[in-house]
Order: sequence, then structure tokens, then C-alpha cells
Amino acid sequence: MSRLLERANRIGMSGEVPVSAVILDERGHCIGHGSNRRERDRDPLGHAEIIALKQAALIKGDWRFNECTMIVTLEPCPMCAGALIQARMGQIIFGASDLKRGALGGSINLSEQQCAHHKMIVVSGIKKDAASKQIEEWFRQHRRNYL
Repeated sequence: MSRLLERANRIGMSGEVPVSAVILDERGHCIGHGSNRRERDRDPLGHAEIIALKQAALIKGDWRFNECTMIVTLEPCPMCAGALIQARMGQIIFGASDLKRGALGGSINLSEQQCAHHKMIVVSGIKKDAASKQIEEWFRQHRRNYL
């Protein structure tokens, strides 16, 4: 998580929301990573989790991730949580909860909905203070620059 927070900090300095994600296979090897690229690519789907999923699917040669773990600095939004459920991700580990938009327990929990055909392990709060501080400070600075 510390390395992801460092990477997210660099992404934040480029103007993107500082979120970074990695997907590890069953042996703990990185098969996909991503950081937010919505602004850079002008892509509404440019979330760190989606980018990591696309890369991992290419490397793995499969869209099923039952035995894999995603680690991400911020709780996934509904779009990303839905994609992780569809991809059958085995485990999600995240740092900061998102009480406004989080979809794995912060605001809602899509992984526990009846329509979620796949059940995954969700672990939250890893380096929570550092992850929360990073995102809060970025938004505070971002608002200051644009107001």
C-alpha cells in the first residue's frame, strides 16, 4: 500500500485524482496496475481499477480473477465495484473508505447485494490514515486552485 500511495501522489501532482491500483495473481506477482487517467485520456472510464483490470486481463489471457487480489488506495466507486464483481475478483484490499461514493461498504456495498453473483473478500482500512489524508489534501488543494 505504501508504494501505491507514493504512485498515487505522483498521479495527483499531474492533476488526476490520486488513486492507484494493482492486481496480484495467486503467487503475489503483479499482473496489472493502473492509476487514474480520466483527465489525461479524457475518458470517463479512466479509473485506476478499470485500467488495472484491462491490463491484467491481457496479461492473464482471461477475464476471470477468482484467485487474484486487487489493492487500491481508495474504496472503489459503483462502476469499479461492479466491474470487480463481474471480473470475479477474489479479494479487494483498499485504504481509504469513501463515504460519499464508495461501493464496497462506504456508501453502499455492491458485493453484498443479491444480484452480485460473485462473492469476494473485502478488506478495508489498510494505511487508512495516510490514504485518507492524501485524498483529502488533494481535493482541498484542487478546490483552492479552481475556485
